[in-house]
Amino acid sequence: MFEKLSAVESRYEQIGIELTRPDVASDNVLFTKLMKEHSELTPIVEKYREYCAAVNAEKEALELLEAGGLDKDFKELVEEELSEAKEKITTSADELKILLLPKDPNDDKNVIVEIRGGAGGEEAALFAGSLFRMYSMYAESKRWHIDITNANETELGGYKEISFMIEGAGAYSRFKYESGVHRVQRVPDTETQGRIHTSTVTVAVLPEADEVEFELNPADLKIDTFRSSGAGGQHINKTSSAIRVTHLPTGTVVECQDERSQFKNKEKALKVLRARLYDAEKEKADAALASDRKAQVGTGDRSERIRTYNYPQGRVTDHRIGLTLYKIDSILNGDIDEIVDGLTTYYRTEALKAQENS
Repeated sequence: MFEKLSAVESRYEQIGIELTRPDVASDNVLFTKLMKEHSELTPIVEKYREYCAAVNAEKEALELLEAGGLDKDFKELVEEELSEAKEKITTSADELKILLLPKDPNDDKNVIVEIRGGAGGEEAALFAGSLFRMYSMYAESKRWHIDITNANETELGGYKEISFMIEGAGAYSRFKYESGVHRVQRVPDTETQGRIHTSTVTVAVLPEADEVEFELNPADLKIDTFRSSGAGGQHINKTSSAIRVTHLPTGTVVECQDERSQFKNKEKALKVLRARLYDAEKEKADAALASDRKAQVGTGDRSERIRTYNYPQGRVTDHRIGLTLYKIDSILNGDIDEIVDGLTTYYRTEALKAQENS
């Protein structure tokens, strides 16, 4: 591992030198490519240097203790530094193992999120709206762009379903563990006796697939136009600009009615269709690589209940990692980094265990 880390550090330093060259700085494509590689290597190199510093500190402390002749206070100080250095070596080595894990090739991609109300009728639709707001506020905090592709609103302001794209570097890496069933427990406004109702919402997270990665054959597509529909209001389009695309070989159907332009709706629908088909192929590949579905790390089984939002107790629990936070208002306002970080650490650790056992 440490030979590899030394090579990584050398490459990191080489890129730093290349980035200062005028011919590289004037080549936008090459400069961007090198900057991306430099950025990806930075956390690994920083952690490796932290590890090396701890190893040197341990060596110096041991040499001082072996030399002898230290007074009591100084000896205690050296022994404390030795203990700290050993602890840092252990933790840094463990963190380096995780940093060196193969990176998910989809992590830097834009992401398509699809939210659908499940059990619970109108209450589920309202919570689908709450989740859309939560994800939107989180994306905005990262300065990422949000683009709605399709929305089926209810009269009370919820969504039977809504799909949207989030464009930004690393968007998929931060959203990929949101796939699954989200459960909400609260007292609906229409409940006269104060009883807590349980509803569910399903979330699907798809990496945007480039045309090169998944090419659609026009002969496999059936494209229909229709008028936009919704809960009503002046924003509803009166022309037949909404698009429905059916992928004939798989029967996959995608609708887009957010834009007034038929061309833009078609473009968005094809992006969503390409992402869905790409994800379905990825699921097949994952299943072929492991007969035991549970052995797959970080794939996000969408039939699994992953999280509960309990309004009366003000808590949010992620069942996969046993994390409970008593700040539901903050989380629903987009403050989900603590959950995302916890999930990322958990799945990376699981991947490391799987790698060591293979």
